[in-house]
Amino acid sequence: MKPITEYQDYRCYMQDFYDERKSASSFTWREYARLAGFTSPTYLKLVCEGRSNLSDLGVERVASALSLGGFELVYFRYLVCFNQAKDDETRKKAYASMQDIAKANKIRVVDSDAFTYFESWKNPVLRELVTMMPGADPEAIAKMCWQPVTAEEVRQSLDFMVSVGLLKKKSKNVYEQSDKALMGNSEVIPVTIRSMHRDMAGFAQKAIDEFDVNDRNFTGVTMGVDRSAYDQIVRELESCRRKIVAIANSSQKPDRVYRVNLQLFPLTKGKEEK
Repeated sequence: MKPITEYQDYRCYMQDFYDERKSASSFTWREYARLAGFTSPTYLKLVCEGRSNLSDLGVERVASALSLGGFELVYFRYLVCFNQAKDDETRKKAYASMQDIAKANKIRVVDSDAFTYFESWKNPVLRELVTMMPGADPEAIAKMCWQPVTAEEVRQSLDFMVSVGLLKKKSKNVYEQSDKALMGNSEVIPVTIRSMHRDMAGFAQKAIDEFDVNDRNFTGVTMGVDRSAYDQIVRELESCRRKIVAIANSSQKPDRVYRVNLQLFPLTKGKEEK
């Protein structure tokens, strides 16, 4: 089996344990449940299928059956919390704890770089801004941001992006972007993406009053659609986003960083939700 720190879903870890034992013997779900101290022979199967969750006591019983101890046990507890959390803030805290545990034991958590990058709006903004200001120190870069950011936060962000290969440091305070893209799995990245969307939506709300109409553009339409029309609109928005990126990439001398929010969301319930 892979090390537990390479998992972002405790159910996959439990399933892999079962599959490995079964491949070497006649291991059954009944034996698995009995090993963990559960009376229901199918309970752990339901957990692995996502049809049931583990309680706090269940976490300890399963961990014992998996022979987890030390930092692996603590990691497993936070992994369960991460997967079963009902809100993004709890999930973010659990994942941060998983990172701390792995770092303390000199083990890398898969997708941690992507999680860190998308966790804050500062990273993508500074990645664009720093290349427009060759030679500028962190304090000067911080002053160019409309949203509050300190020179130390700028320094930390730039150091992080250099360390993961998103920026290349050519000389003192001179950077260029690399072609590297951070990719993450479906378990981790949506948590931080949603957090960034919330931040950017808040910035957009403030921009209505803070910027002249010549420096910002807000349009919208309220409409009735069916599922087929919705899917077509989503495809058009994605096509539009790609075209906007191409236009931005053609800029000869970028002098400021913009954000485009393409938003499509329901204002009423559907008939089936009445």
